[in-house]
Amino acid sequence: MNRKQFILTTGMASAAIASKAWSPLLSPSNQLRIGIIGTGARGQSHMEELCKRNDVEIVALADPDSNWAIPAALKIIDQYNRKKPQVFSNGNDDYLKLLELKDVDAVIICTPWEWHVPQGIAALKAHKKVGMEVAGAISLEECWAIVNAVESTGTPLMFLENVCYRRDVMAVMNMAKQDLFGELLHLQGGYQHDLRAVKFNDGKSPYGKGVEFGDHGISESKWRTNHSVKRNGELYPTHGLGPIAMMTDINRGNRLLSLNSIATKSRGMHKYVADQAGLDHPNAKVNFKLGDVVTTMIATHNGESLLLIHDTSSPRPYSLNFRVQGTQGIWMDDLQQLHIEGKTPQHRWENDTQWMAQYDHPLWKKYEVAAKESGHGGMDFFVLNAFVECCKSNEEFPIDVYDMATWSAITPLSEKSVAEGGSKQEIPDFTKGKWQTRSNNFNNRKEY
Repeated sequence: MNRKQFILTTGMASAAIASKAWSPLLSPSNQLRIGIIGTGARGQSHMEELCKRNDVEIVALADPDSNWAIPAALKIIDQYNRKKPQVFSNGNDDYLKLLELKDVDAVIICTPWEWHVPQGIAALKAHKKVGMEVAGAISLEECWAIVNAVESTGTPLMFLENVCYRRDVMAVMNMAKQDLFGELLHLQGGYQHDLRAVKFNDGKSPYGKGVEFGDHGISESKWRTNHSVKRNGELYPTHGLGPIAMMTDINRGNRLLSLNSIATKSRGMHKYVADQAGLDHPNAKVNFKLGDVVTTMIATHNGESLLLIHDTSSPRPYSLNFRVQGTQGIWMDDLQQLHIEGKTPQHRWENDTQWMAQYDHPLWKKYEVAAKESGHGGMDFFVLNAFVECCKSNEEFPIDVYDMATWSAITPLSEKSVAEGGSKQEIPDFTKGKWQTRSNNFNNRKEY
């Protein structure tokens, strides 16, 4: 997230934070009481952010890993001098006892992907508001199940897709909503991130040279790598799709219709193990199913094309590969440049820095000091702030269960498309027709 100075530093040069605790709207006596389900790396990151707030109390933790995850989480509580929460670490299902607590208003779920929907449904049935980490659901059945759970219980869920709040992304969304690009035609995003050292992390260093995963791994390598062994498709669509879905009003006057996906051969994971540990290592004999580059093209009801690229097994710099193109102009994230007909030199790119400053989103102008020390270049502040403030005010979440289901459905549908040689797959309408009347107010939310 340090790739663009604008994201981290625009308007912050003279800003200073007096203390770790940011002063929220409510007093400490009227706190939102949160339970954290999953206290691994992502859960700990959320805990750090929540501990900076005076309107939140972390009242309970649940994670079966009592050797590393729970102790690390409790260390964060001590560092911020917060009251020690109740701990539930007696096996995979002990989180159910957390959900029985009457003093838990909401939960944030940060567990391995396959646990997201079961734990989310259990929380909704317990009438706890849910903040659900990505990637969300991993099958169409899970997508429908989580939608039905929200609708049947009347308890809301927010999908915690933080890239929707990236500073340059929000500025470009601001430009798009003010028609700077004209009528939108083609947008793209992706997850292009060298995760080889994450998928093969044996605990020797945070992103070590280890080649272990599964039972011998630590943190994400314990579970995430197995998805690359068994599955071939767009496994992590929401970082790239979320922002461009908001720009094109998906589920709010527009919807996703169909997709086609293709995958390259799988080479990167095997090569990494062989290079690090040799061909005789047992993991060098594993048949990794995930193609090194997976490309997915999506058609929308309103006529835009959306392109996603998943690329996590090759040596490369980090990029989400955003592109926003309309009848009047284009923005290219990796180039950090744009072209607007009549406003920039003809047939020439222009650096986007001054445009980002001019169209900087009001939320970033308002909260840049509070976001300065937050994770992922400040994005984590905004996604959690939206969750907390909407829970407090009983407002609708800006990224809801229909977004989670729609964006998550790309994964199983892309797997089927790849397996069938790039066949067309219809994308369900999880809103059941409500997309035609729902309005898109993500760009101008006022309550937080």
